[in-house]
Amino acid sequence: MAGRLDGKVALVTGGGSGIGQATALIFAREGAKVVVADITVEGGEETVRQIQAAGGDATFVKTDVSKAAEVEALVNKTVETYGQLDCAFNNAGIEGAAKFTTECTEEEFDRTIAVNVTGVWLCMKYEIQHMLSHGGGSIVNTASAAGLIGLPSASDYVASKHAVVGLTKTAALEYAKSGIRVNTVCPGAIDTPMIARSAQAIPGFDELAVAMEPVGRFGQSSEIGEAVAWLCSNAASFVTGIPMSVDGGMVAQ
Repeated sequence: MAGRLDGKVALVTGGGSGIGQATALIFAREGAKVVVADITVEGGEETVRQIQAAGGDATFVKTDVSKAAEVEALVNKTVETYGQLDCAFNNAGIEGAAKFTTECTEEEFDRTIAVNVTGVWLCMKYEIQHMLSHGGGSIVNTASAAGLIGLPSASDYVASKHAVVGLTKTAALEYAKSGIRVNTVCPGAIDTPMIARSAQAIPGFDELAVAMEPVGRFGQSSEIGEAVAWLCSNAASFVTGIPMSVDGGMVAQ
């Protein structure tokens, strides 16, 4: 049975762990050639190793998404390596300072915005430029349930993820007639290294996060990856501009 992304080339930022790694593996399973980008070399290369071990085609490009030159080079490398770019999952992000609004420093706030917002904007900027000249494509950005609701002790993170939702809606409208679909996935509490770091920084975080989930458990990275793969596939050809909650019912409360 043919994969949903046969013949496609997919780019994944933050592909060295968590949701990015799981999605890269699913993209490859569905037939795509995958470019894995991450600021951490070891994790990115491990994702490529797993894809290749399963018979897929992948390559790694070290990238800091907050730097325009590196993002432009990433997209150029993708096209040079595989000849095209059909799908992009702009997933790289950080959890922020985990502090109340008055306690977050300017440097912490700026860093979160640089990675979570500027990084997504830069990726779209260069991805869309290529897609416009090659007949279209599909982009999915990672926001969060925190892009749809407020959370205490997360002013920088919440602001950044709300911004990703807004950027996505705007780009979707701008390029709807150009064959480019742009959507956002909004994960709830997912069992990832980011959640583990938050649990170390905030006592009782695990219990609080699970208590916010009507389903009563953490989500798995692969559950987000399956949604992203669907959004990138032709099955979602009439879907653009949405913030898709994959959150165990969190924002339905």
